[in-house]
Amino acid sequence: MSLVVTGATGRLGGRVARRLAATTAEGLRLLVRDPGRAPRLPGAEVAVADYGDPGALRAALAGARTVLMVSAAESPDRVDRHRAFVDAAAAAGVGHLVYTSFVGAAPDATFTLARDHAATEEHIRASGLAFTILRDNLYADFLPLMVGDDGVIRGPGGHGRAAVVAQDDIADAAVAVLRAPAAHAGATYDLTGPEALSFAEMATAISAATGRPVRYEPETLAEAYASRAHYGVPDWQVDAWVSTYTAVAAGELAAVDPAVPRLTGRPATSFARVLTGPAGS
Repeated sequence: MSLVVTGATGRLGGRVARRLAATTAEGLRLLVRDPGRAPRLPGAEVAVADYGDPGALRAALAGARTVLMVSAAESPDRVDRHRAFVDAAAAAGVGHLVYTSFVGAAPDATFTLARDHAATEEHIRASGLAFTILRDNLYADFLPLMVGDDGVIRGPGGHGRAAVVAQDDIADAAVAVLRAPAAHAGATYDLTGPEALSFAEMATAISAATGRPVRYEPETLAEAYASRAHYGVPDWQVDAWVSTYTAVAAGELAAVDPAVPRLTGRPATSFARVLTGPAGS
C-alpha cells in the first residue's frame, strides 16, 4: 500500500481519492471515520480511524509511502488532533506527508483558523517527516453559500480582495504532488485562483451565474457579531466566521500565486467558471 487519503468522504478528499483511483496503479487506502460513507472506488481499501485515536491511526498509516492529510473539521481541539495525526504518521514510518493548510497561515493571522494551521505546520516541520504544505485560499465553491436568504453577502470585508480557488484545482494540485512527492519535499505552495476579487465582484458574478440578484453589504465588526449572534454557536466559531471577512479586508488573501498552473499544467479556474461549470468531480 503506497497512498493514503484522509477525508475521503468530504468534498476535497473525495475528489483526490477519485482522481487517484482512476489514474494510478499504486495501492490506495481511504482513511475515514464512517466506513458507510466511504466512496466505492476500484482498487481502494478503506481504513477506519479518527484523528484523536493514535492506535487506530498508526495501524491505518502503516506501510504508507505518501499520505494526504486533509485538515480536520473545525473544533476547539483541532490543533491537538492534528498533532496526534502527525505523531502517528511519524510513528508509522510514513514516507511523505502532504497537508492542506491555509493561505497566510501564521500565529498572528487575522483569520483565526489560519493560526491553527500555522501551529500544525510547525509540528509537521518538527516531526522529521518529509512533507509538502498546500495552503489553500478561500474555496470558490463555498462563496455562494455566504449569500443570505435575502440575496445579500454581509460581512466586514471592506474593499479587500481574495484570490478564491476552485476545489477541483486544489485536488488536481494535490494529486500532482502525491504522484511525485520527492519533487516537492519541503515545499509550501499557495493555491489560489487566477484573480483576486472583492466581495462586491463576487456578488456580481453570482448574480450573473444564477440570475438571482445578489449584492454585498459591508458590516462593521459590531454589526457582524450582532448579525451572527442568533445562530447560538460558540464564540470561537463566530470569531472564525467574522475573521474570514476581516482577513480579506486586511489584504491577507489577495495575492495571486502561480502554483496551481505550475503543478497542474493548466490555468487556474476562474470564479465565473466555478459558478457556471459542471459540478465538481
